[in-house]
Amino acid sequence: MAKVNPAFIEKVTASEEFNATECMNCGVCSAVCPVEIDLLPRKLFRYALLGLEDKVLEHTPAIYQCLLCKLCEANCTADVHIAENVRFLRTYISKEVYKL
Repeated sequence: MAKVNPAFIEKVTASEEFNATECMNCGVCSAVCPVEIDLLPRKLFRYALLGLEDKVLEHTPAIYQCLLCKLCEANCTADVHIAENVRFLRTYISKEVYKL
């Protein structure tokens, strides 16, 4: 059972870096991913926007697997800044989970 974390929602929505609200969940990003990370960013960003921090953290390896090559971003029909969103999540995990 997934729990909504209101504090996580606040951090995600307050960030100027995280702009996944425009995502239409079309799947182009996953289709062009050279690493074939099916999860990113479609489901991952939705989890973040819904405040499902546990679901986001469950996929930490995939978040760090992303090459940040921006191929997904270049093909995004909604102009979502995918690489910056992934960087935001990496920073969040580094600070909140690993206390770096």
